[in-house]
Amino acid sequence: MKKLKWISMVAIISLLLAACGSDGASGGDSSSGDDSSSQSIVFGTGGTSGAYYAIGGSLKPIFEESDSIGNVTVESTGASVANIQNITDGLNQMAIVMSDVAYDAVEGKGQFEGNKVEVQALAGMYQNVVQVVAMSDSGIKSIEDLKGKKVGVGQVGSGVEQSAKKVLEAAGLSYDDLEKVTHTGYADSVQEMKNGTLDAAFFTSGVPNSNITDLMQQNDVSFVEIKGDLADKLMEKYPFYKTFTIESGDEAKYNLDSKVETVGIQNMLVVSKDVSEDTVYDLTKRYYDYLGTDAVAVAPLKEVNRDEMAKGLIAPLHPGAKKFYEEKGLLE
Repeated sequence: MKKLKWISMVAIISLLLAACGSDGASGGDSSSGDDSSSQSIVFGTGGTSGAYYAIGGSLKPIFEESDSIGNVTVESTGASVANIQNITDGLNQMAIVMSDVAYDAVEGKGQFEGNKVEVQALAGMYQNVVQVVAMSDSGIKSIEDLKGKKVGVGQVGSGVEQSAKKVLEAAGLSYDDLEKVTHTGYADSVQEMKNGTLDAAFFTSGVPNSNITDLMQQNDVSFVEIKGDLADKLMEKYPFYKTFTIESGDEAKYNLDSKVETVGIQNMLVVSKDVSEDTVYDLTKRYYDYLGTDAVAVAPLKEVNRDEMAKGLIAPLHPGAKKFYEEKGLLE
Protein backbone atom coordinates (compact mmCIF):
# COMPACT_ATOMS: atom_id res chain seq x y z
CA MET A 1 0.00 0.00 0.00
CA LYS A 2 2.83 2.32 0.90
CA LYS A 3 4.53 1.46 -2.40
CA LEU A 4 1.37 2.32 -4.34
CA LYS A 5 1.07 5.68 -2.60
CA TRP A 6 4.71 6.47 -3.42
CA ILE A 7 4.21 5.63 -7.10
CA SER A 8 1.10 7.83 -7.17
CA MET A 9 3.02 10.75 -5.71
CA VAL A 10 5.77 10.38 -8.32
CA ALA A 11 3.16 10.38 -11.07
CA ILE A 12 1.51 13.53 -9.71
CA ILE A 13 4.85 15.36 -9.42
CA SER A 14 5.80 14.33 -12.96
CA LEU A 15 2.53 15.69 -14.30
CA LEU A 16 3.04 18.98 -12.45
CA LEU A 17 6.59 19.36 -13.81
CA ALA A 18 5.39 18.61 -17.32
CA ALA A 19 2.68 21.25 -16.97
CA CYS A 20 5.22 23.81 -15.74
CA GLY A 21 7.53 22.98 -18.63
CA SER A 22 4.67 23.36 -21.08
CA ASP A 23 3.73 26.76 -19.63
CA GLY A 24 7.36 27.92 -19.79
CA ALA A 25 7.71 26.87 -23.40
CA SER A 26 4.43 28.52 -24.31
CA GLY A 27 5.50 31.73 -22.59
CA GLY A 28 8.84 31.66 -24.44
CA ASP A 29 7.12 31.17 -27.80
CA SER A 30 4.72 34.03 -27.10
CA SER A 31 7.57 36.36 -26.15
CA SER A 32 9.73 35.47 -29.12
CA GLY A 33 6.80 36.06 -31.40
CA ASP A 34 7.05 39.80 -30.66
CA ASP A 35 10.83 40.21 -30.15
CA SER A 36 12.44 37.33 -32.05
CA SER A 37 14.63 39.69 -34.08
CA SER A 38 15.36 42.22 -31.33
CA GLN A 39 18.56 42.42 -29.34
CA SER A 40 19.29 43.96 -25.98
CA ILE A 41 22.32 46.24 -25.93
CA VAL A 42 24.52 47.12 -22.96
CA PHE A 43 26.05 50.51 -23.78
CA GLY A 44 29.36 51.13 -21.97
CA THR A 45 30.01 54.81 -21.22
CA GLY A 46 32.02 56.37 -18.37
CA GLY A 47 31.57 57.92 -14.95
CA THR A 48 28.10 59.22 -14.13
CA SER A 49 29.29 62.84 -14.01
CA GLY A 50 31.08 62.71 -17.37
CA ALA A 51 30.16 63.36 -20.98
CA TYR A 52 30.23 59.69 -22.01
CA TYR A 53 27.42 58.82 -19.61
CA ALA A 54 25.34 61.84 -20.66
CA ILE A 55 25.77 60.92 -24.31
CA GLY A 56 24.73 57.35 -23.60
CA GLY A 57 21.58 58.62 -21.93
CA SER A 58 20.72 60.86 -24.87
CA LEU A 59 21.27 58.12 -27.47
CA LYS A 60 19.40 55.41 -25.55
CA PRO A 61 15.88 56.43 -26.71
CA ILE A 62 17.13 57.04 -30.25
CA PHE A 63 18.55 53.54 -30.53
CA GLU A 64 15.57 51.95 -28.80
CA GLU A 65 13.33 53.19 -31.63
CA SER A 66 14.97 50.54 -33.80
CA ASP A 67 12.94 47.38 -34.41
CA SER A 68 16.24 45.50 -34.05
CA ILE A 69 16.72 46.67 -30.46
CA GLY A 70 14.71 45.46 -27.51
CA ASN A 71 16.38 47.55 -24.82
CA VAL A 72 19.49 49.69 -24.35
CA THR A 73 21.07 49.67 -20.90
CA VAL A 74 23.42 52.61 -20.34
CA GLU A 75 26.19 51.37 -18.06
CA SER A 76 28.58 53.55 -16.06
CA THR A 77 32.13 52.21 -16.45
CA GLY A 78 35.78 53.14 -16.07
CA ALA A 79 35.59 54.55 -19.63
CA SER A 80 37.71 53.64 -22.68
CA VAL A 81 39.98 50.83 -21.47
CA ALA A 82 37.24 49.20 -19.39
CA ASN A 83 34.75 49.53 -22.25
CA ILE A 84 36.97 47.70 -24.71
CA GLN A 85 37.68 44.99 -22.18
CA ASN A 86 33.94 44.65 -21.50
CA ILE A 87 33.23 44.24 -25.22
CA THR A 88 35.94 41.58 -25.39
CA ASP A 89 34.35 39.78 -22.43
CA GLY A 90 30.85 40.05 -23.91
CA LEU A 91 29.59 42.36 -21.15
CA ASN A 92 28.98 45.33 -23.49
CA GLN A 93 27.79 45.28 -27.08
CA MET A 94 28.39 48.99 -27.69
CA ALA A 95 30.62 51.61 -26.09
CA ILE A 96 32.25 55.01 -26.37
CA VAL A 97 36.05 54.99 -26.43
CA MET A 98 38.93 57.31 -27.22
CA SER A 99 40.71 56.60 -30.50
CA ASP A 100 44.12 56.24 -28.86
CA VAL A 101 42.85 53.41 -26.67
CA ALA A 102 41.07 51.82 -29.64
CA TYR A 103 44.31 52.06 -31.64
CA ASP A 104 46.29 50.29 -28.92
CA ALA A 105 43.59 47.61 -28.66
CA VAL A 106 43.44 46.91 -32.40
CA GLU A 107 47.24 46.97 -32.76
CA GLY A 108 47.96 45.05 -29.56
CA LYS A 109 50.03 47.87 -28.08
CA GLY A 110 50.21 49.79 -24.80
CA GLN A 111 47.86 48.32 -22.22
CA PHE A 112 46.86 45.68 -24.79
CA GLU A 113 50.45 44.60 -25.54
CA GLY A 114 50.39 41.24 -27.29
CA ASN A 115 46.61 40.98 -26.96
CA LYS A 116 44.87 42.39 -30.04
CA VAL A 117 41.16 43.06 -29.66
CA GLU A 118 38.56 42.65 -32.41
CA VAL A 119 36.57 45.79 -31.70
CA GLN A 120 34.80 47.46 -34.64
CA ALA A 121 33.87 51.08 -35.32
CA LEU A 122 30.34 52.36 -35.77
CA ALA A 123 30.98 56.11 -35.97
CA GLY A 124 33.19 59.00 -34.99
CA MET A 125 32.17 61.49 -32.35
CA TYR A 126 33.58 64.70 -30.87
CA GLN A 127 37.24 65.27 -30.06
CA ASN A 128 38.80 64.97 -26.63
CA VAL A 129 41.23 67.87 -26.63
CA VAL A 130 44.62 67.67 -24.92
CA GLN A 131 44.61 70.73 -22.68
CA VAL A 132 47.78 71.44 -20.70
CA VAL A 133 47.10 74.15 -18.16
CA ALA A 134 49.83 75.86 -16.11
CA MET A 135 49.79 78.42 -13.34
CA SER A 136 50.88 81.75 -14.82
CA ASP A 137 53.65 82.22 -12.26
CA SER A 138 55.17 78.80 -12.97
CA GLY A 139 57.28 79.99 -15.89
CA ILE A 140 55.88 77.24 -18.11
CA LYS A 141 55.51 78.46 -21.69
CA SER A 142 56.04 75.21 -23.60
CA ILE A 143 55.81 71.47 -23.04
CA GLU A 144 59.60 71.38 -22.72
CA ASP A 145 59.27 73.79 -19.78
CA LEU A 146 57.54 71.06 -17.77
CA LYS A 147 61.00 69.68 -17.02
CA GLY A 148 61.69 70.01 -13.30
CA LYS A 149 58.07 70.98 -12.57
CA LYS A 150 55.25 69.43 -10.55
CA VAL A 151 52.70 68.02 -12.98
CA GLY A 152 49.35 66.21 -12.75
CA VAL A 153 49.06 63.54 -15.43
CA GLY A 154 45.66 61.96 -14.77
CA GLN A 155 44.71 58.78 -12.99
CA VAL A 156 46.82 55.67 -13.50
CA GLY A 157 45.87 53.90 -16.72
CA SER A 158 43.44 56.62 -17.80
CA GLY A 159 43.23 58.08 -21.28
CA VAL A 160 44.53 61.33 -19.80
CA GLU A 161 47.70 59.64 -18.59
CA GLN A 162 48.21 57.91 -21.94
CA SER A 163 48.06 61.30 -23.68
CA ALA A 164 50.37 62.89 -21.11
CA LYS A 165 53.00 60.20 -21.64
CA LYS A 166 52.84 60.54 -25.42
CA VAL A 167 53.07 64.35 -25.36
CA LEU A 168 56.00 64.27 -22.95
CA GLU A 169 57.71 61.63 -25.07
CA ALA A 170 57.34 63.76 -28.22
CA ALA A 171 59.00 66.62 -26.33
CA GLY A 172 61.88 64.38 -25.28
CA LEU A 173 60.70 64.10 -21.68
CA SER A 174 59.60 61.36 -19.31
CA TYR A 175 58.31 61.22 -15.74
CA ASP A 176 61.93 61.07 -14.58
CA ASP A 177 62.43 64.61 -15.88
CA LEU A 178 59.65 66.03 -13.72
CA GLU A 179 60.10 67.13 -10.12
CA LYS A 180 56.78 65.60 -9.11
CA VAL A 181 54.15 63.50 -10.86
CA THR A 182 50.67 63.15 -9.40
CA HIS A 183 48.11 60.67 -10.70
CA THR A 184 45.06 62.75 -9.96
CA GLY A 185 41.69 63.22 -11.60
CA TYR A 186 40.57 66.59 -12.91
CA ALA A 187 39.08 67.91 -9.69
CA ASP A 188 42.05 66.88 -7.55
CA SER A 189 44.55 68.31 -10.04
CA VAL A 190 42.73 71.63 -9.94
CA GLN A 191 42.67 71.62 -6.15
CA GLU A 192 46.41 70.94 -6.01
CA MET A 193 47.05 73.78 -8.45
CA LYS A 194 44.98 76.08 -6.26
CA ASN A 195 46.97 74.94 -3.23
CA GLY A 196 50.28 75.57 -4.99
CA THR A 197 51.39 71.92 -4.94
CA LEU A 198 51.14 71.51 -8.73
CA ASP A 199 52.55 73.77 -11.43
CA ALA A 200 50.56 72.29 -14.30
CA ALA A 201 48.20 69.49 -15.24
CA PHE A 202 46.98 67.55 -18.26
CA PHE A 203 43.27 67.49 -19.12
CA THR A 204 42.06 65.41 -22.06
CA SER A 205 38.39 66.17 -22.53
CA GLY A 206 35.85 68.13 -24.47
CA VAL A 207 36.04 71.92 -24.48
CA PRO A 208 35.27 73.52 -22.13
CA ASN A 209 36.28 71.38 -19.17
CA SER A 210 34.30 72.59 -16.15
CA ASN A 211 37.25 71.93 -13.84
CA ILE A 212 39.48 74.25 -15.88
CA THR A 213 36.71 76.84 -15.89
CA ASP A 214 36.57 76.56 -12.10
CA LEU A 215 40.34 77.03 -11.84
CA MET A 216 40.21 80.13 -14.02
CA GLN A 217 37.61 81.81 -11.81
CA GLN A 218 40.13 83.07 -9.26
CA ASN A 219 43.52 82.04 -10.63
CA ASP A 220 45.75 83.26 -13.45
CA VAL A 221 46.54 80.35 -15.73
CA SER A 222 47.94 79.80 -19.20
CA PHE A 223 47.35 77.11 -21.79
CA VAL A 224 50.50 75.37 -23.00
CA GLU A 225 50.29 74.85 -26.74
CA ILE A 226 51.06 71.65 -28.64
CA LYS A 227 51.86 72.79 -32.15
CA GLY A 228 54.49 72.91 -34.88
CA ASP A 229 57.15 70.20 -34.81
CA LEU A 230 55.82 68.78 -31.55
CA ALA A 231 52.34 68.25 -33.01
CA ASP A 232 53.84 66.84 -36.21
CA LYS A 233 55.86 64.28 -34.23
CA LEU A 234 52.76 63.19 -32.36
CA MET A 235 50.61 62.83 -35.46
CA GLU A 236 53.33 61.00 -37.38
CA LYS A 237 53.80 58.38 -34.68
CA TYR A 238 50.21 58.24 -33.46
CA PRO A 239 47.69 58.61 -36.32
CA PHE A 240 44.76 59.16 -33.98
CA TYR A 241 45.89 62.70 -33.10
CA LYS A 242 44.47 65.65 -35.02
CA THR A 243 45.17 69.37 -34.76
CA PHE A 244 42.65 71.35 -32.75
CA THR A 245 42.30 75.07 -32.10
CA ILE A 246 40.53 76.55 -29.09
CA GLU A 247 39.39 79.84 -30.54
CA SER A 248 39.69 83.15 -28.70
CA GLY A 249 36.74 85.27 -27.62
CA ASP A 250 34.34 82.32 -27.37
CA GLU A 251 32.49 82.71 -24.09
CA ALA A 252 31.42 79.07 -24.22
CA LYS A 253 35.07 77.98 -24.45
CA TYR A 254 36.99 79.86 -21.74
CA ASN A 255 36.69 83.28 -23.46
CA LEU A 256 40.43 83.33 -24.15
CA ASP A 257 42.37 86.46 -25.16
CA SER A 258 44.24 84.51 -27.83
CA LYS A 259 43.67 81.19 -29.57
CA VAL A 260 45.34 78.01 -28.34
CA GLU A 261 46.72 75.46 -30.79
CA THR A 262 46.84 71.90 -29.54
CA VAL A 263 45.84 68.38 -30.57
CA GLY A 264 42.76 66.27 -30.05
CA ILE A 265 41.79 62.64 -30.03
CA GLN A 266 38.52 61.62 -31.63
CA ASN A 267 36.02 59.70 -29.55
CA MET A 268 34.35 56.77 -31.25
CA LEU A 269 31.26 54.65 -31.01
CA VAL A 270 32.39 51.03 -31.19
CA VAL A 271 30.47 47.77 -31.27
CA SER A 272 31.09 44.09 -30.82
CA LYS A 273 31.71 42.15 -34.02
CA ASP A 274 28.93 39.83 -32.86
CA VAL A 275 26.19 42.46 -33.32
CA SER A 276 24.41 41.76 -36.61
CA GLU A 277 24.99 43.76 -39.78
CA ASP A 278 21.34 44.83 -40.00
CA THR A 279 21.31 46.04 -36.40
CA VAL A 280 24.49 48.09 -36.75
CA TYR A 281 23.26 49.52 -40.06
CA ASP A 282 20.10 50.73 -38.34
CA LEU A 283 21.98 52.12 -35.32
CA THR A 284 24.36 54.02 -37.60
CA LYS A 285 21.47 55.46 -39.60
CA ARG A 286 19.63 56.56 -36.46
CA TYR A 287 22.77 58.21 -35.04
CA TYR A 288 23.32 60.04 -38.35
CA ASP A 289 19.69 61.19 -38.55
CA TYR A 290 19.70 62.32 -34.89
CA LEU A 291 22.76 64.51 -35.43
CA GLY A 292 20.87 66.33 -38.16
CA THR A 293 18.09 67.49 -35.82
CA ASP A 294 17.65 70.23 -33.23
CA ALA A 295 17.02 67.55 -30.60
CA VAL A 296 20.74 67.11 -29.86
CA ALA A 297 21.01 68.23 -26.24
CA VAL A 298 24.44 67.10 -25.02
CA ALA A 299 27.00 69.79 -25.86
CA PRO A 300 29.82 67.55 -27.19
CA LEU A 301 27.50 65.97 -29.76
CA LYS A 302 26.70 69.43 -31.14
CA GLU A 303 30.34 69.58 -32.22
CA VAL A 304 30.00 66.52 -34.47
CA ASN A 305 29.72 67.03 -38.22
CA ARG A 306 27.59 64.06 -39.22
CA ASP A 307 28.97 64.03 -42.75
CA GLU A 308 32.45 63.43 -41.33
CA MET A 309 31.59 60.77 -38.76
CA ALA A 310 33.12 58.05 -40.96
CA LYS A 311 36.48 59.84 -41.16
CA GLY A 312 39.60 59.12 -39.15
CA LEU A 313 38.29 55.93 -37.59
CA ILE A 314 41.15 53.91 -36.12
CA ALA A 315 39.30 50.62 -35.69
CA PRO A 316 37.95 48.72 -38.73
CA LEU A 317 34.38 49.53 -39.66
CA HIS A 318 31.65 47.09 -38.72
CA PRO A 319 30.07 45.77 -41.96
CA GLY A 320 26.72 47.31 -41.00
CA ALA A 321 28.22 50.78 -40.55
CA LYS A 322 30.26 50.41 -43.74
CA LYS A 323 27.12 49.57 -45.71
CA PHE A 324 25.38 52.73 -44.45
CA TYR A 325 28.35 55.00 -45.21
CA GLU A 326 28.73 53.54 -48.70
CA GLU A 327 25.06 54.26 -49.42
CA LYS A 328 25.47 57.86 -48.19
CA GLY A 329 28.74 58.35 -50.08
CA LEU A 330 30.60 59.22 -46.87
CA LEU A 331 33.59 56.91 -47.27
CA GLU A 332 36.78 58.44 -48.62
